[in-house]
Amino acid sequence: MASVREVSAITKKQQQLRDHLWPGKEVWLWDRKKQKGFTTIPKTMPLMLKIMDEMTKGTPVSATYLTLWCNTWDNNFVVLNKNADMANASGFGGQRGEHTWATRMKMLQDLEFIDIKPGKSGPLGNAIIWNPHYILRWHHHIKTPGLTEASYNALIETALEVGAVDMTQPWETPHSPKTAPPPPPPPPPPPVPAAPTAPEAPAADTNATS
Repeated sequence: MASVREVSAITKKQQQLRDHLWPGKEVWLWDRKKQKGFTTIPKTMPLMLKIMDEMTKGTPVSATYLTLWCNTWDNNFVVLNKNADMANASGFGGQRGEHTWATRMKMLQDLEFIDIKPGKSGPLGNAIIWNPHYILRWHHHIKTPGLTEASYNALIETALEVGAVDMTQPWETPHSPKTAPPPPPPPPPPPVPAAPTAPEAPAADTNATS
């Protein structure tokens, strides 16, 4: 796993290469530090979406999951009060679009990637998104059909590359959110090395004579 200093160095080198290949094009780039309307996603997301679709053969749920994730405010929670819009964003239009979206949401709930509670909008009123790394570790433990060893190992490799410790930290018996015990807490971050201090000047010799 790369350290913070190593990641910073890699980022700087990549930016230098980017600016060399596309000089003067910064204005065309989307910058989350300058723009509003963004959410945080793990770098393992593409692989996890692929695995979800493999687990639901013929009825892909990845677009529904990603749409749900993009409707959070970085709090893993969504009030489902714009279901028609979410269905359309997930690729389900027409008269049966919202019904198809609701079916996909139920599949995600059955696989325990999310949980749903009723609210003002009806039976699908509120949703919470569980940590997908923990859920996939649990599915791997119980050998859920559709979760292949090849895809799971690829996920592990990517997690190691990006430092996603929640995918690899010791967990004696993985569980779902409906059972106990919970996953282990993440390890504490490594201590930041102290900055080197300048050597002290030698003390003056008080016994010296003029």
